[in-house]
Amino acid sequence: MEKVLLSIIAASVLCVVSSHVQHQYHFVYEVKNMTEAQSYCRDKYTDLATIDDMEDVKTLIDMMDLNKMVLDEDGQATVWIGLYDDVNSWRWSDRHAEVEFKNWKKGQPDNYMSVEHCTMMLTTGKWNDERCDRTLRAVCSSVRGSNVTFILINSTMSWTEAQSYCRTYYTDLATVRNEAENQEVKNLTDGEWVWIGLFRDSWKWSDGSNSSFRYWASGEPNNNGGKKACVAMNFNRSGGWGDWTCDQNKPFICYKEIVPKHKMRVSVKMNSALDLNNPEVMEEVLKQLKQRMKEKGVNEDVKLSWMKQPDGKVFHKEKKKTAKKDEL
Repeated sequence: MEKVLLSIIAASVLCVVSSHVQHQYHFVYEVKNMTEAQSYCRDKYTDLATIDDMEDVKTLIDMMDLNKMVLDEDGQATVWIGLYDDVNSWRWSDRHAEVEFKNWKKGQPDNYMSVEHCTMMLTTGKWNDERCDRTLRAVCSSVRGSNVTFILINSTMSWTEAQSYCRTYYTDLATVRNEAENQEVKNLTDGEWVWIGLFRDSWKWSDGSNSSFRYWASGEPNNNGGKKACVAMNFNRSGGWGDWTCDQNKPFICYKEIVPKHKMRVSVKMNSALDLNNPEVMEEVLKQLKQRMKEKGVNEDVKLSWMKQPDGKVFHKEKKKTAKKDEL
């Protein structure tokens, strides 16, 4: 196919779709528990609300209709959003380890104050969940084929620092696969609490979003009672968030994904007699337009497509304008 030169003359309409997705929020004032609310949002919209920044918080505060709101047992206007604590996501730092063995101390893990996402071994050999920024000694593992050696590190560090150290100098933080290995690690601890490689995810969004924005109210999250794993927005506390037990019934906020679209009228001038409405020609023109946009620094996430006009065609040849003759 002959090369199409883009300089711009036959009229057409181009649809520009940005991959930057916008959220359109919807309040549902019927009360449901977190699981029911999630199912409802996924069925009717996209998912429970993900909140990305303070602009979203302000938008939701403005949208809330207090006259429709069902207050909670404390007389507060609280609604479910999509954030939850994934308390069952325990896994080993060594990505290849698929180990079911656990040796928790009685009553553990308890996720005290909703901040305990890492695991330490106590002097008894039992395990306890702990906040990851605490500094302890750690046990690394060195794996050579089927042989595993455990190494106690002398210096104290956070769990994340210990993970990095073990991966740099050995294989990883210790994976404890059975009672025998648990006893072996216990014998190394020298009467101290130590990090092992078990950890879990903390707060997650229902839709899998990686938004790191948080807007906790003062004193939250607190996990009072040890079973608070779901998050509600409290309009009596300026929209601040708190953790709640997931079986409580509350109104909730869903969102629907809106992908912005823009129409642009463009013209193309060709160096040949090719039919611009030929699908192959249109595809070639699109490729050149995308390249031009890339050269101008336009985000590569933008998608381009042609829009057909009422007669089914994309391009129409523009009529040449003729200058009027001066009247005598």
